[in-house]
Amino acid sequence: MKIIILGAGQVGASVAEALASEANDITVVDQSSHCLAQLAEHLDVRTVTGNAALPSVLRSAGIEDAEMLVAVTQSDQTNLVACKIARGLFNVPTRIARLRGADFLADEKLLADDMFSVSHAICPEQEVTDYIARLIAFPEALQVLEFANGAVTLVCVRAYEGGLLVGKAISTMKDHLGSRVEARIAAIFRDLQPVDPKGDTVIEAGDEVFLLAATRFIRPVLRELRRMQKPVKRVMIAGGGNIGARVAQALQGDHEVKIIERDPQRAETIALRLSGVLVLCAEATDEKLLAQENIDEMDMFLALTNDDENNIMAASLAKRLGCKRVLALINRRAYADMVQGGPIDIGLSPAQISIGSLLAYVRRGDVERVHSLRRGAAEALELVVHGDRSNSKVVGRRIEELPEIKGARIAAIVRHGKAASVVRREGFLVDELFDEVVIPHHDTVIEAGDHVVVFCTRKQQVVQVEKLFQVSAGFF
Repeated sequence: MKIIILGAGQVGASVAEALASEANDITVVDQSSHCLAQLAEHLDVRTVTGNAALPSVLRSAGIEDAEMLVAVTQSDQTNLVACKIARGLFNVPTRIARLRGADFLADEKLLADDMFSVSHAICPEQEVTDYIARLIAFPEALQVLEFANGAVTLVCVRAYEGGLLVGKAISTMKDHLGSRVEARIAAIFRDLQPVDPKGDTVIEAGDEVFLLAATRFIRPVLRELRRMQKPVKRVMIAGGGNIGARVAQALQGDHEVKIIERDPQRAETIALRLSGVLVLCAEATDEKLLAQENIDEMDMFLALTNDDENNIMAASLAKRLGCKRVLALINRRAYADMVQGGPIDIGLSPAQISIGSLLAYVRRGDVERVHSLRRGAAEALELVVHGDRSNSKVVGRRIEELPEIKGARIAAIVRHGKAASVVRREGFLVDELFDEVVIPHHDTVIEAGDHVVVFCTRKQQVVQVEKLFQVSAGFF
């Protein structure tokens, strides 16, 4: 696929890296020749320097025969104008825009073909906010991801010495959970390397374990590997920018929230906007201030400024002063890999979180959701199954009959409206349909309409998985 990416910042670079590895023809446009040079050093992409909102620059990038435009510059206006030009002048079939302004996102009419012509809009700041909110709901987790409209949850945790399953084979998990609760260990990473999770695989302390189960069962499953922590009530946030303010707004009311913001004008703005949130105009690396604000009584400290070094320093300091759990927003992948698991519990890459919905839109086949795992090294996909036995390699077949893709594993199947329970409504007993979550075994048969969650321990397996699930007119 020929794709033009506008913007070589963190989001644009992450998108380019994700798509360039899948044999796409990628051109990146940015006004910074320095950023483009850095990108071209380690990716097989073409680069064009210039203003992404100008038709002449887009034409230089090859937009006349492009199949997709991904506009992810820092400017909403540039992204919208570029999509409008791509549709109006060059008839590009798919146009994706990164938008920060709530006004643009709130009214779908503005994005229609007769307006700004945006096929799909993404808001990285909101996606990072939602992601952090899920981590606060599951304070034991390193990652919390949802599939099938929330029916299935995938949680990554670090196994601890003394956990019920630590030192035991995976097959013993069902002895603790009982017959009603089904779960799957989708993957294990030990010393940064994937370990094949078979029934006789023994979980070791320190393993990074990806657990998947129906959302209603996820907490008892987590107890197998982690001590359950008390619910998060007190949160301190370093940074009152777009993400920090959004997170505070999402938490206000249910949590006690404090924000530390260094800029006086910004501090005043968010203090007026957020009721019930204490805003402190100060430096988040001020040890005396943190002590005065009782950092040792905080359940979670979130370092969400735009500066990686400040986030690392503030989070490390908060941990040393007694905060139970700390999270740092870190754009540089090398930094995130280095600090997570040390004094910082979670190193979060915002670009890797925000590209999930974009990748789902780009993927071939009917891909409903894509989640980037372990900072882009692995992926989890939700694919919708279509076709029948005559044109699909998976429909009507047992899992053991499918061709093996080493490192790829079917972790769950969701069947919409296939399970039923009797409930009382307005005095009458009625059948209520809900999503059936199947933790598959070797003899489970895949049906048309199934939502299948596949875990790929390496990104290279994604293309093979997509091809396996595609409907093919020539297959018999």
